[in-house]
Amino acid sequence: MSTSAGAAVKPDRCDLLFQEGDIMLNASDFFDLRTVSFAAIFENTDYVWEALKNIEPFLQDTLQPNTGAVRNGKEMVDTTTVIYDGRAIRDGFHIDLTGKKLRVEKDGAVLQGASIIYAGAFLMDDSIYIGRGTVVEPGALIKGPAFIGDNTEIRQGAYIRGRVIVGDSCVVGHATEMKSSLMLGESKAGHFAYIGNSILGRVNLGAGTKLANLKMTDTPVVLNVDGKTYETGLRKFGAVLADGVETGCNSVTSPGTLLGKGCLLYPNGTARGYYFPETIIKIRQTQRLIDLSRRSGR
Repeated sequence: MSTSAGAAVKPDRCDLLFQEGDIMLNASDFFDLRTVSFAAIFENTDYVWEALKNIEPFLQDTLQPNTGAVRNGKEMVDTTTVIYDGRAIRDGFHIDLTGKKLRVEKDGAVLQGASIIYAGAFLMDDSIYIGRGTVVEPGALIKGPAFIGDNTEIRQGAYIRGRVIVGDSCVVGHATEMKSSLMLGESKAGHFAYIGNSILGRVNLGAGTKLANLKMTDTPVVLNVDGKTYETGLRKFGAVLADGVETGCNSVTSPGTLLGKGCLLYPNGTARGYYFPETIIKIRQTQRLIDLSRRSGR
């Protein structure tokens, strides 16, 4: 099916389900917000992408940093430190790595909900909050303002550039860069991803996924959805990935992409515009097979 650039992409099987005028673009059409602790960031928004403008003021109003004692005035954490019950514990604990989840013990007791910031992690300023049960691995770098939720993994080599809210049970993986974005919870970006000015629900990004956020032309992102134009007013706007979205390895979204619930973007594919829920986006390619034994005369 061919479509104009930026237009809504409607699979044939959905023609009877989505008639013109039925497209809804508010947050509740993309995400189940009932378990999102910071759902208030979407208040007074008509369109889901408007929450991107709210990130910085929301953090200014609500962020309660808890990493000052971990940093101890330094950018690099020099001693593996546990945050438990509002305290930074630097010694006398044991980290049990034998189970599926890390467990912290001290004086024979398990410190339920303790967070671990490993030596070699970089916390660039004090405007950072780390939630319960969260792990920040060596080599990760976090700039504030940043809110990191509970039971989340910030893996080795992750780069969080500030104005970021990461919800509960998320993964910001190795060589993944994230800026001015929201992960609402159970959002997984395990390997080599770029997440710029984007909003992610319960999604899984394949290795190398790039959510491009800046147009080549010096103009704000404009969305064209089913013949209707939406002026976002955003010079930088990556993507909105609804609950249930999965992307394949090395896939790309162009600035201003909206993937509805349950969309699948196959490996090496590029998405642009609005896609209805339960849409598969894939490229077609032709392979040419050459028999090397015949070519060499063997």
